[in-house]
Amino acid sequence: MNQIEQSLATVRHKIAQACQRAHRSPDEVTLIAVSKLQPIALIEAAYQAGQRDFGENYAQELRDKASELAHLTELRWHAIGTLQSNKVKYVAKVAQSFHALCSLDIAQELGKRRSEVPIDVLIEVNIAGEDSKSGIAPSAVEALAAQVRTVAGVRLVGLMCMPPQPEPPSCWTPEDNRPHFAKLRALAKSLGLAQLSMGSTSDYEVAIEEGATIVRVGRSIFGERL
Repeated sequence: MNQIEQSLATVRHKIAQACQRAHRSPDEVTLIAVSKLQPIALIEAAYQAGQRDFGENYAQELRDKASELAHLTELRWHAIGTLQSNKVKYVAKVAQSFHALCSLDIAQELGKRRSEVPIDVLIEVNIAGEDSKSGIAPSAVEALAAQVRTVAGVRLVGLMCMPPQPEPPSCWTPEDNRPHFAKLRALAKSLGLAQLSMGSTSDYEVAIEEGATIVRVGRSIFGERL
């Protein structure tokens, strides 16, 4: 078993344990391997180990990797970073979903390019009100959701958040993000949205306990980026 295979097995085991604590099925949780800035060889290794969902933050990197890995026919791409309007075409062409929707304009641009098969979108919520984070305020989500639901070519499926992360030296623990995950879950429920993209390497187990249906894990699978 190679290092990537071992790492994936460990992450999947922790997902299963978190689901057990929350009385959920592991089938309810999609693991996205965040492959931002990772070499093609490691993505191929993860694919060979059974991983199918991969997340990229940068539209042009997503475009290039999708082209180079087109032979991996079951690979599913997820765009998880903020998106400028002039880069929408790259995401619309290859991604199954877009996790960082913050405006109606981007939804409309995506929709124009996905008339046959809609792209799943999740609204990014700045759940902790951090100045350094993208996303919209929780109070603005209902209005944007109503607008996005009218856009052909996109399908609003859920919400996404990136709560505060530790910066050493810090006494932060994953438990600190539990209230943020719970708040996003309640907001999604109020809007009738089923998907919750929340939780990364440092806190995905807590996120699952609070209802995450999608977790985005990079470092625990691929190691530190070079």
